[in-house]
Amino acid sequence: MYTLGINAAFHDSSACLVEDGGVIAASEEERFTRIKHGKRPVPFSTWELPYHAIDDCLRQASIALTDVDHVAYAFDPALRVPGSFDRATFTLPIEPSAHPVPAEWEAAWDPLFVASIVNAPRQLASGAPHHLKSRFSGARPDGPYRWHFVEHHVAHAASAFLASPFEHAAVMTLDGRGERVTTAYFQGCGTNLRRVGEVEMPHSLGILYEQVTEYLGFLHSSDEYKVMALASYGEPTHVDDFRSIIRWRQDGDYTIAAPCLEQRFGPARLRGEPLEQRHFDIARSVQIVLEETVLDLARWLQTATGERDLCLAGGVALNCVMNARIRDEGPFDRIWVQPAAGDAGTALGAALWVDAQERAADNRRYRMDHPYLGPCFADAEIESFLTWSKLPFRRLENVPEESATLLAGGNILGWFQGRMEFGPRALGARSILASPVDPEMQARLNEIKDREDFRPVAPVVLAEKAADWFVDAHDSPFMLFVNDVRPERADRIPAVRHVDGTARIQTISRAQNPLYYDLIAAFERQSGVSVLVNTSFNTRGEPIVCTPRDAVECFWTSPLDALVIGPYLLQKPGVPW
Repeated sequence: MYTLGINAAFHDSSACLVEDGGVIAASEEERFTRIKHGKRPVPFSTWELPYHAIDDCLRQASIALTDVDHVAYAFDPALRVPGSFDRATFTLPIEPSAHPVPAEWEAAWDPLFVASIVNAPRQLASGAPHHLKSRFSGARPDGPYRWHFVEHHVAHAASAFLASPFEHAAVMTLDGRGERVTTAYFQGCGTNLRRVGEVEMPHSLGILYEQVTEYLGFLHSSDEYKVMALASYGEPTHVDDFRSIIRWRQDGDYTIAAPCLEQRFGPARLRGEPLEQRHFDIARSVQIVLEETVLDLARWLQTATGERDLCLAGGVALNCVMNARIRDEGPFDRIWVQPAAGDAGTALGAALWVDAQERAADNRRYRMDHPYLGPCFADAEIESFLTWSKLPFRRLENVPEESATLLAGGNILGWFQGRMEFGPRALGARSILASPVDPEMQARLNEIKDREDFRPVAPVVLAEKAADWFVDAHDSPFMLFVNDVRPERADRIPAVRHVDGTARIQTISRAQNPLYYDLIAAFERQSGVSVLVNTSFNTRGEPIVCTPRDAVECFWTSPLDALVIGPYLLQKPGVPW
């Protein structure tokens, strides 16, 4: 039984294909269209399904859309307009502004938003771009697959719990918005989820963080991680302001008052303006209060469920500083965060959820041990493209050893290997890699990627050596927690130590990615350091590279020294062979 999961409701459109409980493939649409987060100059992106991501999932399974049994869409429009929804007869005005808008709809374009989702089955059957038609041929709105709308936060929860290593656990989902819910609590057991509680719009920790992100001159729904990084440079001078905005109530509930940021803190920073100390302080303050609030929610949830393990998902769960504080100060023994915790991951969750319900399965066949679920390119494909491009390249005899030699010599490498990662982090398949030994490496990488100076770069470390370099380090394969750098080792890896002494670590075992592991082991033999700098293979405003063409274009249009793509090496003039 094949189940296709789709996310196309807000942003980060994606697709996932599940066969009888096992995940075959998962991809994000931005990797193919090269439009970051799928954001176009229209509200969200619901008018277009992730056709390319769907095509890639079908291609990896060698099937057509007509072979799919179930389609799971990670949003339920019936929850958007309760009490007035009939999928068979639902109609909406073409021009919402010319008609009275129900109070439930928060903006004039919401009727079109709902209408687009209601019509998604027809879009899937008839709307694929012409060059993708082969795998969509024969699809009809009335089948052969059965269509399922899955509540957004159920999809988030399923993406965390059903992919986790836990047979039973508490589950918390936190994001900006779903149909109506912004925070939800569940207790997971086997393949079931029991809802424990929820928080409804307009009260949203995710939206509050978005508002602060926009106030600080960044893009909301995409730049929140910059605020998290900025917070380390500030002082908690406005903590009481944010505590007055977020009010804790009983049973996991909270309310958020309208923040009125300009009234509280003065004029907003315009994009591109210099950052001032007050901006750092606001970032630090909202980060601290977010952590405090989610800690309170976690403590309540543990009491309510009695569970010892916690699964997290939703865009807020990408805040690795918050995750680390829950890990260190919270009531749970273990925490697992799904690597595509944002909206892209709801395609995974919707597919796993519908698959489990339709098979009536009590046991699970899948555990997400690695994120490598995207497209892959054979060596012959890569070589053919490089030859066609008339680029100088050579085949390496020992990819890990020769690449490690380049890294130990201070070179910065583009690294393109195997199946692409699912989720926002580059984790060793589409990465830029460098030595952490040079204290100037962070600045060099930020210059290459045209990033702000305050942005840290992250380390990848051999799993069995992680505790030697980072305090209390355990397995962290998805780069979703921070740890303190050991003070006695800090001068050996200055490039990955943030201003607050922490690093957002990725641990890697050989079972997860043999080539990547062997590269770091080779670098350790040559340098005595079992850590590399790992950042995403892209430049500002661009998604992570997906294809050999993307990798070569990024390499030649940025100051990278070398590109290791499959077994082949390309180097810039002046970099020794």
